[in-house]
Amino acid sequence: MMPVADLVTSLTVQPEGENLTGLTREQLATALEATTIAPRSRSMRRDQIWNGLYIRGWRSIDDITTLSKGLRAELVEQFVIERPEIVHEQRSEDGTIKWLLRVNDGREIETVYIPEETRGTLCLSSQVGCTLTCRFCHTGTQKLVRNLTVAEIVGQILVARDVLGEWPRPTDNRKISNIVMMGMGEPLYNAENVRDALRIAADGDGLAISRRRITLSTAGVVPVIPWIGREAEVMLAISLHAVRDDLRDELVPLNRKYPIADVLEACRAYPGLSNARRITFEYVMLQDVNDSVADARELVRLLKGIPAKINLIPFNPWPGAPYECSSKTRIKNFADVISRAGYASPVRTPRGRDIMAACGQLKSASLKLGARRRRLEAVREVSAAS
Repeated sequence: MMPVADLVTSLTVQPEGENLTGLTREQLATALEATTIAPRSRSMRRDQIWNGLYIRGWRSIDDITTLSKGLRAELVEQFVIERPEIVHEQRSEDGTIKWLLRVNDGREIETVYIPEETRGTLCLSSQVGCTLTCRFCHTGTQKLVRNLTVAEIVGQILVARDVLGEWPRPTDNRKISNIVMMGMGEPLYNAENVRDALRIAADGDGLAISRRRITLSTAGVVPVIPWIGREAEVMLAISLHAVRDDLRDELVPLNRKYPIADVLEACRAYPGLSNARRITFEYVMLQDVNDSVADARELVRLLKGIPAKINLIPFNPWPGAPYECSSKTRIKNFADVISRAGYASPVRTPRGRDIMAACGQLKSASLKLGARRRRLEAVREVSAAS
């Protein structure tokens, strides 16, 4: 049994009225037991609701025209269909779209859509804020507020499909073909909700995103890595970023609890690991910090025997960031060492730099604007009182 309950307190909220969005098939069937739907008809009604949510994109119970008016009226008394609200949208010159979304309790998260020639990738958040304080990550400057619910994680996919016009669910030439859990938060500190959300995303009779096209990225919550592999059966990415524990302790403070050797041991035991299901190791390129040829050689040594791909990520700077992006020459020299060792080592093309694409940056701007407005309102109140 995974130790998720011991890793982070329960920091989730639920809307008034049970949200049908985000319920697994089993949970949806159980929820309908509280209605007047005859037991023999519940399976059919469950499938009608499921189809409406994830193939047709229904946004309210009243949209479920396959149900009678009377039944819809009854369901409205007990349930809701909710997804996050778009607070702000930014579109980059390169086609990247970034949304600032408001969830049920008014908190804000970010979701990013990255279109490419052969695929479209949606980057999802798993928490409001983050607890890991990775020094190169802008989200790490924001305190953890709470975990996202299953509905809030799945809801990010639904919002993106709303905007991109992907209802009813397309059967081919999809704009959203891939999902990455690489947004705000550490997914494995919200593992059960992430698992259920990814199961819904992969359901062949619903959103139908192939598990081979779903990647979960973790900083290395070692005890939960094999569990998520068994439970979600998705691809794994490790935010490595350093080849020495002393440096990774600084860049990824979680390393003090789960050092590199333990993370790599968990990777070697990841269920289904093979050349067809390689682990992606993410490595942000920081000038004169972790980008030497010697670092590249040590990375090759550490990963020996692990079916792997290494994503080299040019650092995306943000105001006040303590690092600079490695030069093109240093990135090329690093990549050449990796490539000669037989590993795929793509250098990720920076996307959306003109729209504050660093994870968490748009939310920080919103928080600052909100604080400024509150200060102005307080000044106005004082002026009015005097």
